Amino acid sequence: MSKIFTVPETAQWLAENDNFLILTHRRPDGDTLGCSSALAQGLREQGKTAFLLQNPEVTPRYMKFVKDYFAPDSFVPDYIIAVDTASVGLFPENAAKYTDSVSLCIDHHSSNTLYADFTCLNADRASCGEIIYDILTEMKCPVSSISAERLYVALSTDTGCFSFGNTTANTLHVASLMVEAGAPNRELNKLLFRTKSHGRIAIEGKLTAGIEYSFDDKVAIASVTKQMMESSGADEDDMDDIAALPSSIEGVCIGITIREMKSPHDCKISVRTRAPYNAQYICSQFGGGGHKLAAGAMISNTIPEIKEMLVEVLQNALSQG
Repeated sequence: MSKIFTVPETAQWLAENDNFLILTHRRPDGDTLGCSSALAQGLREQGKTAFLLQNPEVTPRYMKFVKDYFAPDSFVPDYIIAVDTASVGLFPENAAKYTDSVSLCIDHHSSNTLYADFTCLNADRASCGEIIYDILTEMKCPVSSISAERLYVALSTDTGCFSFGNTTANTLHVASLMVEAGAPNRELNKLLFRTKSHGRIAIEGKLTAGIEYSFDDKVAIASVTKQMMESSGADEDDMDDIAALPSSIEGVCIGITIREMKSPHDCKISVRTRAPYNAQYICSQFGGGGHKLAAGAMISNTIPEIKEMLVEVLQNALSQG
């Protein structure tokens, strides 16, 4: 059973040890990548050895933030750290040899399965980046402009540029400190939130045209097939935060995106909700997890089958709201 660490205990453990390999989750977003690179940078600035396990699914949008931290093939770590990863099933395939030996997990998902030896968990934080900031501060690590940039990426992407309902005063406070420390917020906001490729525009058009409404228009379900992506010229980078679109529609309380992955029988559902509805409850019915307002799950069924499976789950979720 994992031992729960406070932020001071985590900072002390990091200060007492060295030679770290940091793991991120599959289909890595700005939070897991920003957190891992900021932590590696902060540890290096303390004279420690810290690398990231190269994640094969990093998209071009985020590559520049992590490429300088990838571990060489010859690196043999003494300690494995996971960030923003709630369960071992979320690690990429090349992390399989490390999943049984994770020393420390730093996370903000209440669904964390406590798989690491030690877990620093704060589900009240909108972004894992906030926890990394707390840890570096506790370690007396001055936040450099490099770390500040990475942490701003983490904070902003997990809150939709601070527009999602999970954004708190602490999130905004830490983001402000990162800007003061040198994070180029204007450039980052343009890159991450106000720049769309032709493929992204095309896939958004196909997705929104096919949205289905139910439960008096409180629920909106969007589907993304591989064929839609191919005909749009969209790639994995273009799918960043695509799940937020259905929930942005006026009157919609539960927005769901169902996306075909490797095959038509391998789909990911992403759920975004508005209070008081619980996205984590919906995804937990399919073995997934996440947060109350944003969660996901992998399901081995076709899109039509998943829509049928969702009906009863959505009835229960709406009745609990």
